[in-house]
Order: sequence, then C-alpha cells, then structure tokens
Amino acid sequence: MNHHTSELAQRLLSFNTINPPGDEAACMAFFAGWLEAQGFEVTLSSFGGDRVNMIARIAGRAEGDPLAFTGHLDTVPLGNQAWQHDPFGTTIEGDRLYGRGASDMKAAIAAFAVACVTHQAVIREGTGVVLLITGGEETGCDGAKALIATGELPAVGALIVGEPTANYPVIGHKGALWLRCETRGKTAHGAMPELGINAIYLAAEALGKIRHFEPGEPHPLMKKPTINVGRIQGGLNINSVPDRTQFDVDIRTAPNLHHATIRQDLSTVLGESVVVSTLVDLPAVLSAEENKWIESVYQHCQPLHAEPLTAKIVPYFTDASLLLPAIGNPPCIILGPGEPAMAHQTDEYCLLSRLNEAEMLYGELILDWQKA
Repeated sequence: MNHHTSELAQRLLSFNTINPPGDEAACMAFFAGWLEAQGFEVTLSSFGGDRVNMIARIAGRAEGDPLAFTGHLDTVPLGNQAWQHDPFGTTIEGDRLYGRGASDMKAAIAAFAVACVTHQAVIREGTGVVLLITGGEETGCDGAKALIATGELPAVGALIVGEPTANYPVIGHKGALWLRCETRGKTAHGAMPELGINAIYLAAEALGKIRHFEPGEPHPLMKKPTINVGRIQGGLNINSVPDRTQFDVDIRTAPNLHHATIRQDLSTVLGESVVVSTLVDLPAVLSAEENKWIESVYQHCQPLHAEPLTAKIVPYFTDASLLLPAIGNPPCIILGPGEPAMAHQTDEYCLLSRLNEAEMLYGELILDWQKA
C-alpha cells in the first residue's frame, strides 16, 4: 500500500469530529490543505459554527461527467465502554488501524483521495473526479442537506460511497423515515386525575397500535420494512396528570414504498389524539444491477471475494439518499474498506489489508472511468 494512505487515515482520525457537536472545521481545513497541495481545486462551505462541507475537484479535458466519491468526516460518540486503544488513530497493531471513524469512514476517504492523486495525470486527460466530503452525516445527513442547498453540486456520471462494506460492492440501502409523535392531554392535580386527560395513557394506546402497524409490502431485496420506537418522554412530576408526551419512531423502508403514504397511514391508524411530524426523511437507494458501470464495478471487486458476487443492500442509510437526486441520479455503488460490524463499536478498527485493496480498487475504477 501507498504508505501515504495509512498516514492520511491516521491524520484524519487524529481530529475529534464526534457528532454531536461535529466540529469538522479543523479536520476539513487540514484535508482541504492536503488536497490542494496535491493539485485539487477545493471549495469549503460552512453550515453553522464549526460545521463544514467540501467539494474537491480535479477537472478533466475530455467531454463527459466526472466520477464522484463521497464520504463524511463526522463520527459517532465513543460510547460508554472504555476503549483499549486510542480512539484518535495513533494505534496500528498487526493489520488493524484503530480509531473512532476508522471503518466509518475516514480510512475510505484516505483511500479514494490517494487513489485520485496517484492517477491524476489520467484524470486530467479524462472527464475528471469530484470528492463530496460532508460533515454531519451521522445525525441524519445534515451536511449533505447543507451542501445541496449551496447549489454548487456538479452533474456527476457515477457515485461511489465509501461507507464500510469490507470492499463488497453494494447497490443500495434502505430508506429512513423518522417521525415524532406527540399526544396532548390536559393537566390536573394527581389527587384528582378525573379532572385531566392523561397524555401518557394516550401514548400507551398509540404505542399499542404502532406495534401492529405494517408500513408496507416487502421488497425482493430489502425484505420487510421495519419499525421501532426508540425514544419516549412525557410528564413532569409524579403528582400531576401529564398533558404532553413525545415518542420517536424509526421506520426503515425500500424503494417500493412512499414515505408520504406511510406517514399518512400511520397518522390515520393513530387517530386525532396523536400529532405526527417528520424528523428525518431519507429515501431508499437502489441502482440497477444491469447498469454497465455497476457490472464493471462487480468485475473489479470479484477477485477480492471467494464467492460469486450477488446483489446486496445494507440496512443503514448514507448521504447518497440526498446527494443522488441533487447530482442527476447517476448509478451509485456503496464500496469501502471498513468492516461493517465495526461501525459505531468500541475499539473500532479498519484492516490495513482492506485499506490497501480499496485504494487499488478505487484506482482501477478511476482509470476505467477516465478511459471509457
């Protein structure tokens, strides 16, 4: 492996970009400087405080749309368990590079950045590359939303999302619809509850209905949509009738389902005592297997896997949900060196051997694209 890749990954890991609050500014500034020094044109845009996105380009001379890579620099918190390894990227043990964000997904960003630099002569003769680097993916793609709002996204021919797949090409992922449900009652003294309307009881009835709610038909690849109530809060003190509760519902969907319809159906089932509002609305992503470019990606990935590759999706969402419609809905592959099982875990690591493979793989995909 180009040792620059593991070094760059370690440098990116050394910045604390835990979200919340995110604070990608310092990490993004370092990375922007690194890319500029290697010949990229870089545009940074802030979306409040120390929250930053970046578009980095190497323009090509040939006619046609560039190849795009995307990745996010924010990470999830460290969690409650103690780490045995430094979460900020100083530890390499054997084949493992440890750190929060190693698999999800700073190592991938290092791999595709170095691959672009390695092949930049060919890129300049071809149609170019674009890196879309976001802050704030982990909390519902806030960074991607802000990047799209700048109106500066170029048209793109294909998108590679570096999320952790252990270098297995993934053609799609589920959608996420996060809803907040609120029940409103009427407060009263706990000694005279008959004078009030208990919002917790209203919520309990609503929750009973949600447990039996079917968001829609199964999808051949993504199976049944799922629903989970992940948070509830209500009431102020033991001796009052609570007049308000809130609970949050996480629904994971497939391309055959429309979020507006699901939301409407759920509202109807829950009835008038529940007010439903949308927190996150990210559509499912699915590329056509028979797309020529997707087929060529499979061919490049196949030698890295013993079994024949099959159509795969992942349950987690990615920035592709929002980016794809904004860049002209090109074919998209989710492909990264990270270990899917390591995302969000204590003592998260990425395998250096996979990082090496990914850098070579990204390089092959870049060369293919520029020479097409």
